Amino acid sequence: MGERVDHDRLFKELLQTFFGEFVELFFPQVYAALDPEHIKFLQQEIFTDVTSGDKHRVDILVETRLKGEPGIILVHIENQASVQKEFAERMFVYFSRLYQEHRCRILPIAVFTYSQERNEPNFFRLEFPFMPVLDFHFLTVELKKYHWRDYIHSDNPVAAALLSKMGYQKQERVQVKLEFLRMLVRMELDLARMTLLTGFFESYLKLNEAEERRLEEDMGKIDEKEAQKMMEITTSWQEKGRVEGRMEGIVEGQAGLLIRQLKKKFPHLPAEMEEQVRALPVEKLQQLAEAIFDIKTLEDVKAFL
Repeated sequence: MGERVDHDRLFKELLQTFFGEFVELFFPQVYAALDPEHIKFLQQEIFTDVTSGDKHRVDILVETRLKGEPGIILVHIENQASVQKEFAERMFVYFSRLYQEHRCRILPIAVFTYSQERNEPNFFRLEFPFMPVLDFHFLTVELKKYHWRDYIHSDNPVAAALLSKMGYQKQERVQVKLEFLRMLVRMELDLARMTLLTGFFESYLKLNEAEERRLEEDMGKIDEKEAQKMMEITTSWQEKGRVEGRMEGIVEGQAGLLIRQLKKKFPHLPAEMEEQVRALPVEKLQQLAEAIFDIKTLEDVKAFL
C-alpha cells in the first residue's frame, strides 16, 4: 500500500458503528447475554508503562450490562495489527488497570489483523512449581483464520468489511470485491454506513487496474439491476474521494470504467463521445452509471451527453 493505513482509526470507526454486529458475528453466546439497550462507549483510557515510560491507549472500551443482572460490565476490545511478543501480558496489564479504575467485571477481546496466519495465545499465566498465581484468559479473533467464502451470505455489515482481512488467495481478490459489493447491495444500508464499510474494505483490498477490468467483466455476467446497484455504490464512494481531495484520479477511474461498459454495448463508440465522457464531472458520471443499463443506442448516449 502506498499510504500508511491508520489501523486503529479504521477499526475504532468500524467497531463503534457496528459494535453489536461485531459481537454477534464472532461471539454469539456473548451477544445473547448482553443488554442491547445499554451500550455506552467510554473515553479511551491512556496508561503509562512505568518501566519504559511509553503511553498506551485502550482501543475500544464499552460499558454495558448482562440481561437480567444488576450492575455494569466493561467490554475491552484491542486491535493488534503487528506481532508483539508480550501482547498477552499487555492485555493482562490493561485488564488490571481497568479493573483498578472501574472495579467491575471486564470482558477482554483481542482482534488480530495480521497479514499472515499465526497461532496467538489467548491467556497469560503466572505460576510457581508449587502453586498457580494467575490464569488470565481473553477472547480472540484471528481474522486470517476465517475463510471469506464462509461469510458472503451473511447480512452482517462487519462480515462484509472484514472480508478484506480474512483468508483468501491472491487470485481471489476480484471475487472477494464482487461478493463484498453484493453484500452491500443486499443489506441496503444508509449512505454513511455504506461509505464507512467501503472505505474500510478499500483500505485493505484495493484492486489494481487489471483487476478492476476483471471485476467489471464479472459484473456484466450477473443480474443487471444488481450490477447497477453495485455501480452506484462504487460511484458514491468515489464521489466521497473527490470531496476528500482525490478528485482527479477518481474521475479518471470512474470515466474509464464507464467507457469500457459503453464499448461493450457499442464496439464502435465514437472517439468524441469517449472524450465527452472523460470530461464529465463526478455528479454526471454518477448519473451515467445509474443510467448505463437503460441506454440502448448510441443516440441515447448522445442525448445523455
